[in-house]
Amino acid sequence: MATPTSPTTPTADSHDLIRVQGARENNLKDVDVEIPKRRLTVFTGVSGSGKSSLVFSTIAAESQRLINETYSTFVQGFMPTLNRADYDVLEGITPAIVVDQERMGANARSTVGTVTDANAMLRVLFSRLGTPYIGPPTAFSFNVPTRKASGVMETQKSGGRVEKNVVKQAIYLGGMCAQCEGRGTVSDLDLTQIIDESKSLVEGAILVPGYTADGWMVAPYKEVVPADKPIAKLTKKQRDDLLYAEPRKVKVEKINITYEGLIPKIRKSMFSKDVDSLQPHIRAFVERAAVFGPCPGCDGTRLNESARSSTIEGKNIADVCAMQITDAAEWLRAVDDPGVAPLVANLLHLLDSFVAIGLGYLSLDRPSGSLSGGEAQRTKMIRHLGSALTDVTYVFDEPTVGLHPHDIERMNKLLLELRDKGNTVLVVEHKPETIAIADHVVDLGPGAGTAGGAVCFEGTVDGLRDSGTLTGLHLHYKARLKESVRTPSGKLEIRGADTHNLQDVDVDVPLGVLCVVTGVAGSGKSSLIHGSLVDGRAGADAGVVLVDQSAIKGSRRSNPATYTGLLEPIRKAFAKANGVKPALFSSNSEGACPTCNGNGMIYTELGFMETVATVCEDCGGKRFQAEVLELRFGGLNIAEVLDLPVAEAHAFFAEGEAKTPAAATLLARMEDVGLGYVKLGQPLNTLSGGERQRLKLATHLSDKGGTFVLDEPTTGLHLADVDNLLGLLDRLVDSGKSVIVIEHHQAVMAHADWIIDLGPGAGHDGGTVVFEGTPAELVKSRSTLTGQHLADYVGG
Repeated sequence: MATPTSPTTPTADSHDLIRVQGARENNLKDVDVEIPKRRLTVFTGVSGSGKSSLVFSTIAAESQRLINETYSTFVQGFMPTLNRADYDVLEGITPAIVVDQERMGANARSTVGTVTDANAMLRVLFSRLGTPYIGPPTAFSFNVPTRKASGVMETQKSGGRVEKNVVKQAIYLGGMCAQCEGRGTVSDLDLTQIIDESKSLVEGAILVPGYTADGWMVAPYKEVVPADKPIAKLTKKQRDDLLYAEPRKVKVEKINITYEGLIPKIRKSMFSKDVDSLQPHIRAFVERAAVFGPCPGCDGTRLNESARSSTIEGKNIADVCAMQITDAAEWLRAVDDPGVAPLVANLLHLLDSFVAIGLGYLSLDRPSGSLSGGEAQRTKMIRHLGSALTDVTYVFDEPTVGLHPHDIERMNKLLLELRDKGNTVLVVEHKPETIAIADHVVDLGPGAGTAGGAVCFEGTVDGLRDSGTLTGLHLHYKARLKESVRTPSGKLEIRGADTHNLQDVDVDVPLGVLCVVTGVAGSGKSSLIHGSLVDGRAGADAGVVLVDQSAIKGSRRSNPATYTGLLEPIRKAFAKANGVKPALFSSNSEGACPTCNGNGMIYTELGFMETVATVCEDCGGKRFQAEVLELRFGGLNIAEVLDLPVAEAHAFFAEGEAKTPAAATLLARMEDVGLGYVKLGQPLNTLSGGERQRLKLATHLSDKGGTFVLDEPTTGLHLADVDNLLGLLDRLVDSGKSVIVIEHHQAVMAHADWIIDLGPGAGHDGGTVVFEGTPAELVKSRSTLTGQHLADYVGG
């Protein structure tokens, strides 16, 4: 494991410290800290203790705000207005670079190669060495279109006369495939999801939401094609009229209306809109009916034929981008030309950085929007490894998310490398392996939400171990293997799995137990479980429920109370106590503040700039009308209840005059999954991936039977919270559920009844099952990377 060098003790000089005094952002309680510059500082504490409020919402946010203020007033007018964080003193901060887990933009043209400049360097390389020569670097870019033939006037003198001729020229500036416009895929509609060929229009042949057989939307089609004839028996012309006709006027019940074929009509009304803006039933239809496939013109490479014709060492640029990055690096090492030696060296350093950070299994043509939060953060980190900048502050949000213990060692080395270049590195982290390399530790707590927000310890890692804080106590913790494991009640058979990098895998997943699927990042864990169980036939037969970290569908109004159904019993309780309608206690209905429509904020859309949000002046951000806020239940109004953390709300509704059993039951489940600190009215888009997963899990706790698949449920959990999670997983299994967990945390592995370990490496070096059995057997054999790390963790 990487270990820190012995840093010099920082002096009290403000040039060597970031000094924060009186920080009160969110739940922080006048926090004072002194953070040494050019050192690696790790911020620890239970989920919701205030780590992010201090590091991101105070230090990093103020750095960004102060940098913005250095621009001219004119330039600032084009930038979003950033509010000053709530603190008394903040000294010694340097420009901050935040490397977070936010997913990269899902722009269809954005790939791993484009966001890291690997593609830019490859384009230059091919423009210099590619044969045949086809043009400048842009000729290999799928984001630059090809200039079509253009007319150029040519003037010639002949026999004393001036003759002018137009000469056609085709200038290839870009490498974009014209057919898919550089996206690599083309979309089509699945007609079987749109029409039922066996039925007629009057029998409901059109399956599009809202197009009922006797409704107004279908009426025009009945005027154009035989309404009582099955679609399969229509003539070709009738079928084309139904599906693809150009707009024209027809009479329906003596009214002239515009008639248009069904396909172009629904493309405009449903398929051209942002999916998340559609109503749930229409969104489900769109996702069902839209079919995407590789572009036949470029075979999914995004590049035109010209760009694909030029090669180096037998490979064109599309071939190189499609390679696993480890293979692309090997190909590049064979490129030997003194004229491009510096370029090759820089590109090779970039590709080797991918490998060093545990992302060698990716390919450069991988869409950036498809990366997980952890993969996205590590990809962003690569941009900074070769940077010439020094004395800046790098801020990381749990950089070990999604990493196997083997990969965490490599991540630690990179964090130390950034520090040793003279930078200040601030890391919010729970993993003991990364806490161990810190020069300085700030432990916040002691609890979460209102029970947190204070500094419990500040100093060295050794000092933290002896401090007696919750984090310090758990640094001494060593998991034990279970003395006995459960006996499976059945099994789910996976046969011939070959999704992505899986190599024709056969494996039996036991039921009625806690089964943990492990392996290094990119080994095929998600491909096996998601592809074969969640989306496969075996999973459908077993009633598999996926509880993952993906975003929860919802608007700015959505919060834990609305998502879980908790708001319903709360509204009814308020209504009964005050003798009014329940709708008054919904910020989406009659009780909403008319000024902000129940949002609590006024959102101003500024076109090409970021949307600016300001607190509604009429309701003060409380979302409800003043008259509604005068109505109380148990001494609180509805806004005050929605401002309660889950744990406090549970106590409020569990007993006393506000006793509401239906609400208390739902709150108990949310507390059970470790969300006691989250406020009932907190917008869902502010929850982390781990918090979203635990909220989804809370909604399923009452389900009978079934198989749960959890994807890295320890994400964002403190060491103490992992113990609570293990207790919850045990209760799920003991209640008759089968639980399958994709996880890297050794405490979860040690607690499993059965382990399926994939590997041995990542990408094409993985994709096979390297171990099946109990944790004790894995530790005893130490036959895999996982087995070796687990043996060290439990002291075996």
